[in-house]
Amino acid sequence: MKIKNVYYSSQFKKSIKKYRQNRKQIEKKIDQFLKDPFDKSLKTHKLTGKLASYWAFSVNYHLRILFEFIDEETIGFIDMGTHEIYR
Repeated sequence: MKIKNVYYSSQFKKSIKKYRQNRKQIEKKIDQFLKDPFDKSLKTHKLTGKLASYWAFSVNYHLRILFEFIDEETIGFIDMGTHEIYR
């Protein structure tokens, strides 16, 4: 799977600013994700319950990025944060 189009929600853009101290790490993980969304080190996983249409991957031990597959080549970044984003 090769990601060609990426959309960023307004909430995701706010979250990026909130976690700017982790900027380099976040950018590195997003680059890695765009090359291979299911790279083992990202721990990409499908969510359940009210978030069943979304997926998430790990930036580090605390931070997760919430996203959705829009189509075969397009993803949308929804939000980023600690496990709180799952609520």
